[in-house]
Amino acid sequence: MEEHNTITKRNNVVSSSSSSMLVLIICSVLIHWSIVHTPQAEAARAFFVFGDSLVDNGNNNFLATTARADSYPYGIDSPSHRASGRFSNGLNMPDLISEKIGSEPTLPYLSPELDGERLLIGANFASAGIGILNDTGIQFINIIRIREQLEYFKQYQRRVAALIGEQETQDLVNQALVLITLGGNDFVNNYYLVPFSARSREFALPDYVVFLISEYRKILESLYELGARRVLVTGTGPLGCVPAELALHSRNGECAVQLQAAVNLFNPQLVQLINQLNSQIGSNVFISANAFTMHLDFVNNPQEYGFVTSKVACCGQGAYNGIGLCTPASNLCPNRDLFAFWDPFHPSEKANRLIVDKFMTGSTEYMSPMNLSTIMELDSRI
Repeated sequence: MEEHNTITKRNNVVSSSSSSMLVLIICSVLIHWSIVHTPQAEAARAFFVFGDSLVDNGNNNFLATTARADSYPYGIDSPSHRASGRFSNGLNMPDLISEKIGSEPTLPYLSPELDGERLLIGANFASAGIGILNDTGIQFINIIRIREQLEYFKQYQRRVAALIGEQETQDLVNQALVLITLGGNDFVNNYYLVPFSARSREFALPDYVVFLISEYRKILESLYELGARRVLVTGTGPLGCVPAELALHSRNGECAVQLQAAVNLFNPQLVQLINQLNSQIGSNVFISANAFTMHLDFVNNPQEYGFVTSKVACCGQGAYNGIGLCTPASNLCPNRDLFAFWDPFHPSEKANRLIVDKFMTGSTEYMSPMNLSTIMELDSRI
């Protein structure tokens, strides 16, 4: 009888252990299923951002660098009214694109908050001060250069694969929207940074632009190899017309000739590169966003877009408020919606909204071969 009771107890223990294990397995499967099928994951496609200060939303806050926007009055018109690392008085282009595609704003990749389910929304890898070339922005010391951003993208995919599996991760990346903004710093913070810069001694301007485009090709090809299948590529804006350059080079408010010449060489060759890559791939993976014309619309006709000026920055000091940085001690306009430029280099939130509206519905003059609304419509049928 004692032996029978002992065997019965053992069987009960085994049965209990098996039941517990089964419950654990079921719970694990349910948790995995719930992560993959969260409303956030199904409501909108993932969104990835690469580039410089025009699209950085806070990565540089986590770095020892002078290229930061982490103090007042940056963010003064944001929902929190606090500086977040965005080079804006409020929202920047990626925030506004996220709004348009029905997604939450992407978090900076270096943010500790980017974990778990939030990874499925996408990530922002951008870092203020960087360019196409590794030696661009060296004065800022510790920034995430574009090759490092791509390495972080690889790391991101490994993290997500551990969460939802490799196939689901590949699908997420393939179906994502990608934005990349590069090039401006390669002129402002490299070739024209100082008289007789190293790059200007190495290259005549036309040859430098050819070199930049050849390096950009490698970056875009790497993005494709990493799974990107819808990539918005912005050209550079009218660099010679920003308040910082007007303060340095303009007597009567005219745009700086040298920088405008550089942009006029760079942008057409970038469009040509995008067309070549799409032709090679056999699909419209890369979409050209004509940032030059988008900006020039309100630079040339500010009143038509509700601005009082497109020459003077809202926040700054000196001529055109274009000297130095935007700081708590700077001149600060009371109504940011009346200024096309927030600081010496960056558009105001209102200007960013005008730009993103062109992303969404602009003609082929602005978005080639199609705008973002068309992309979303086409991709919704797949």
